[in-house]
Amino acid sequence: MKFSFKNDYSEGCHPRILEALFSTNLSQQGGYGLDDYCQNAEISIQEKINNPAAKVFFLSGGTQANLTVIAAFLRPHESVVSAQTGHIFTNETGAIEATGHKVHAVQSADGKIKPQQIQEILDAHRNVPHQLKQKLVYISNSTELGTIYSRTELKNLSAFCKENDLYLFMDGARLSQALAAETNDITLQDLGQLTDAFYWGATKNGALLGEAIIINNKELQGDFGFHLKQKGALLAKGRLLGIQFQELLHNDLYLSLAKHANVQAMKIKEAFSKKGYDFLTETFTNQIFPVLKHSEIEKLAENFDFYVWKNIDDDSAAIRIITSWATAAEVTDLFIQKINSLK
Repeated sequence: MKFSFKNDYSEGCHPRILEALFSTNLSQQGGYGLDDYCQNAEISIQEKINNPAAKVFFLSGGTQANLTVIAAFLRPHESVVSAQTGHIFTNETGAIEATGHKVHAVQSADGKIKPQQIQEILDAHRNVPHQLKQKLVYISNSTELGTIYSRTELKNLSAFCKENDLYLFMDGARLSQALAAETNDITLQDLGQLTDAFYWGATKNGALLGEAIIINNKELQGDFGFHLKQKGALLAKGRLLGIQFQELLHNDLYLSLAKHANVQAMKIKEAFSKKGYDFLTETFTNQIFPVLKHSEIEKLAENFDFYVWKNIDDDSAAIRIITSWATAAEVTDLFIQKINSLK
């Protein structure tokens, strides 16, 4: 059987989460997020981000989170700015545009957006009221290319959005891995102050499923529950989400799981680097994108699964390797042995 480096949600969940679900199984609780676990998890998140006024909503997955947030925040004539690598632009089957909101994509080699790129989109849409009005900037941290924003970059984006009456929304499907990266200088407190909203992913960091949408902007909080219900995102057994986040937050389990995933990826990155391979992007999270010859990719694929991410030329392509909270060091070592046999 091949070991998969295709994603970070191939396994079920961390044993502590499974134990927590089992031990609370017969406890009767309110539905639709009104249970003790969701409420306790919300308080913990408010404390983590140092924003007691934030509102927290739990739902099942990332596409659902992006769709619900963007549909709720925008009026019919308003649109979104995203990197062309952004998940809402490339991998959500047009979910955002299906709700009537165009996504304006900007080119980005590293998956990140800069204020001047947003300005170019704004400048191209001055023919009011004949053109769409940009209202929301969508970013991911870590990005779909494994890169992360610095605190300075996030502050600059936040300031630009405020100056231009734009909402700043962060996709945090792999937020824990970004926070655990060795080069990271952004804190959860920063996210509580510098974004209008973000979501904190658990599906890709040890949970069975679940994302927490955190809305910092008070003006966007009031009717969000209606949108959650209308989009089919309000889970009757909300306790299943609250229990998992409560456990991930306890003693910072989310951080230790993300650190483990990052460490395994960096060991593999170092092995490729020592052999002289280049990378599509410079990453310090649990995603790496080494560039290999097609013949070398075939050799690695004999024992391991991964995605061929991007063709570079006729002879080579970038592959995507993703490690997870459950990637065993022994498996990483076997993969490194295979890498060492390539040249």
